[in-house]
Amino acid sequence: MSASKRTVFFVSDGTGITAEALGRSLLAQFNDIEFDQITLPYIDDKAKAFQVVQKINNCMIQEGHKPIIFDTIVNQEIRQILASSKGFMIDIFSTFLNPLELELKTKSSYTVGKSHSIVGDTQYATRISAINYALDNDDGIKTHHYDTADVVIVGVSRCGKTPTCLYLALQFGIRAANYPFTEDDLDDLKLPNSLKPYKNKLFGLSIEPERLAAIRNERKPNSRYASFRQCESEIRGVEALFAKENIPYLNSTHYSIEEISTKLMAECDLNRFGH
Repeated sequence: MSASKRTVFFVSDGTGITAEALGRSLLAQFNDIEFDQITLPYIDDKAKAFQVVQKINNCMIQEGHKPIIFDTIVNQEIRQILASSKGFMIDIFSTFLNPLELELKTKSSYTVGKSHSIVGDTQYATRISAINYALDNDDGIKTHHYDTADVVIVGVSRCGKTPTCLYLALQFGIRAANYPFTEDDLDDLKLPNSLKPYKNKLFGLSIEPERLAAIRNERKPNSRYASFRQCESEIRGVEALFAKENIPYLNSTHYSIEEISTKLMAECDLNRFGH
């Protein structure tokens, strides 16, 4: 394996989500290197740890480069076993917990799973409620429930409304509904009556016609719905409507769902879990 490609292990005694999240954020800063990413969750005893070491060492022999290891193991003995491998180890917990212990003048509990339980049952319940709300108010199904929405995402079909709503609900407990503009809406360049009372909650998504046509062609190939001409007409119309009604919007083409959601929250001044 060339130096421009490296294997990365995310090792955890829990789900591995924390190791993945921080590790991938750091790896994203290295654009010229391709990373083969392997997640190894629930490494919670010595036998499993030794198996991981064997995998890492085999990888080192086959590729000629040290695999990179991001770990969130809290058990000291298991961490020492991992440290005996031939990989380049980044111990996430010790990197941050040790300075925190010094500053807080107390020892960490070193409890498995704490990173996911710290938010408590209240935030979990808020997430579940928000997810149910997003599913129940998807695609303009129940506009009479918009009075309880935190935000109503509007735009043409297949521009990213539904996944953004679900991400906002799952990650931040935000009650997000979405409404798809039809050709009739865009012909009149007027907000539908069902949206007018909630204009202050609206946030628009747009997308480049080429990208929209590609997405729609996956769903309905060679249809009028998926044609570039139709997509271009709808995008031109929806952006004109956003401008006319002074609705804030974002072109989603080059952004991930995470980025779209963060920008939307900042624009709409939405807070995580209502705080």
